[in-house]
Amino acid sequence: MQLANSTDGRINIDQENAEKGLAQLVLTVIELLRQIVERNAMRRVEGGSLTDEQVENLGVALMTLEEKMEELRDVFGLEAEDLNIDLGPLGSLL
Repeated sequence: MQLANSTDGRINIDQENAEKGLAQLVLTVIELLRQIVERNAMRRVEGGSLTDEQVENLGVALMTLEEKMEELRDVFGLEAEDLNIDLGPLGSLL
């Protein structure tokens, strides 16, 4: 964001940067949720509570979701590292 004129208090936002920033934020949240779902799925698989068919379906769904995430990152010109937000002293988000 850039201030256009500090005397009138208005902010000019570059639409392309705003869209990319919003896409980065949304994709970061989706990636975080995807990783949580993947970890939970792996626990269920390792726990033996799923049938072979459920394991297969889960694997296909997770691979498809990862492919879609790659597609969306490409559309917005983002790399996987761009979704890893630095939380300061807490470290990285992903």
